[in-house]
Amino acid sequence: MITLQEIKKSFLVSLWFMFLTFPIMVIKVNTIEQTIEWRWWWMAAVGLGAFVLSFFWRIAIARKEAGKKKAEVSGEEKIALIPRLMSNPRFYIPGLVATVALVVIFPFVFSMYQTNILITALIYVVVGLGLNIVVGLAGLLDLGYVAFYAVGAYSYALLNYHFGVTFWMALPIGALLAFLFGIMLGFPVLRLRGDYLAIVTLGFGEIIRLVLENWNAFSFGPSGIANIPKPGLFGLKLSLQQSSIFIYFVMIGLALMTIFVVRRLQDSRIGRAWIALREDEVACQAMGIDKTRTKLSAFAMGATWAGMGGVVFAAKTTFINPTSFTIWESVIILCVVVLGGMGSILGVIIGALVLILLPEYLRAFSEYRMLVFGALLVMMMVFRPGGIVSGVRRIYKFEGLQNKVDS
Repeated sequence: MITLQEIKKSFLVSLWFMFLTFPIMVIKVNTIEQTIEWRWWWMAAVGLGAFVLSFFWRIAIARKEAGKKKAEVSGEEKIALIPRLMSNPRFYIPGLVATVALVVIFPFVFSMYQTNILITALIYVVVGLGLNIVVGLAGLLDLGYVAFYAVGAYSYALLNYHFGVTFWMALPIGALLAFLFGIMLGFPVLRLRGDYLAIVTLGFGEIIRLVLENWNAFSFGPSGIANIPKPGLFGLKLSLQQSSIFIYFVMIGLALMTIFVVRRLQDSRIGRAWIALREDEVACQAMGIDKTRTKLSAFAMGATWAGMGGVVFAAKTTFINPTSFTIWESVIILCVVVLGGMGSILGVIIGALVLILLPEYLRAFSEYRMLVFGALLVMMMVFRPGGIVSGVRRIYKFEGLQNKVDS
């Protein structure tokens, strides 16, 4: 319900914004003619825009709180739209058929630019699902995840440069090296949690990047490594467009394999141990779960997919250097997991597609596209803090005794 108090608060917000933006939006100084132009209509536009946005924001927040209170009173848990549609065969079977058809014909219908964007999004799907094991399932905040991504990329680039190792040989090697680096990171942080764990993993990621940037004899330093071969197809010589299409289908296969393996891990004994570790570490250990092995397995398995994603990234770009693996890459991958929904496989897939494709398709807004993108992320985190597709908490009911009594 709209009240006079809400209107008054929005009016005060608009006055505050007009005061803050007055020197920038209203006063325009011409240094050549030494004149000052007073743009009062800009101040009116800022005030009106701030009032409207604040007013509708307060209405949305009030409706959200009212819906939350109503759900608490009724005691019913609202099921998200996407999981509800997926549980209905009338919707998910035609949707699955349409999705498969679109995936198959996509590189042949759309341009190579669109195909390359989607390849990048699929790389983030694979890497995001790997981080989802660490953050979403095990609850371990990892801000240095890009280090494993860099290990996979540089393993392919260096092995190919020195020994002529092909893409298909480097793919498992990169995964294995990232697996080992995941164990190396896991050992020092076994006793850490929360912010301390995030700081240590952040430092690990920066150490890897600085080593790659300064050890010129090993990694060629800031110059990077160029002419990295793209994946081959039985020795055939592929054109640039054909190579992009082939990498696209390689990533489709790798993404499907990742989804299958992560889903099986999530439903396995080790997956339930990860979830128990996320919910309560002390209770998890008290129940007899080996905390050391559980944490190490989470870091190692999560790093494995980052290593494979790094190999594909190096093959796709044919050039890598340390600037491709900064802290912001870890932040983007973490945003994929959080925005999509921690612990949700479908949510991570949708989150990766949104975070990678949306900035590209907002290029029509020119310099305002990142502002629009940031505003959408803020709104998403305020109104859906659980992500686009929240992980569904499983409920187990024992009905055997009741059935015997009824019979």
